[in-house]
Amino acid sequence: MDASQPARMKLECRRAPRPGRTLRHPTRYSYGSAAAIVTSVGLIVGFGAASLSRAAILSGLLIIALADNLSDSLSIHIYQESENLEASAAFAATVTNFVARLLVALSFVGIVLTIPEPAAPIIATVWGLLLLATLTYALSRVRHVPPWREIGKHVVVAIVVVATSRMLGGWIAVHVAS
Repeated sequence: MDASQPARMKLECRRAPRPGRTLRHPTRYSYGSAAAIVTSVGLIVGFGAASLSRAAILSGLLIIALADNLSDSLSIHIYQESENLEASAAFAATVTNFVARLLVALSFVGIVLTIPEPAAPIIATVWGLLLLATLTYALSRVRHVPPWREIGKHVVVAIVVVATSRMLGGWIAVHVAS
């Protein structure tokens, strides 16, 4: 290994993704997708337990899809700039994160709009766990680690978030709701 090889390897890692190759590299959209999945399911289940209206649930999902997404994308962009990532690569990662989160959150908006209220939290949970398992499987393949162990860990964390959201929503319904 010559002295220039580490620098060359570092530069290669910082290249912007080529068009059409983003889906083959789940590391480029994994953060945004996982955050949107777990947050959306937690919100639907928690707000449902608090007996909030469909309009309130949709408002929460759209706020996550836009405001929270923009703030997280900005944070990721600023972090990448602080790591001296090439401007084009930082921009591509920021856009990829934003689009991934937006699409995932909008899929949950679709569930809330089309599925009757009692079934929406169940369908959203199943959809979220399926998306999370698929994302985890893709990541485990890239990382060359056993997928089922990784899927199990991620699903357990998601279930803890959803269960906590459900308990908080139930507590709010009993103690705070007027």
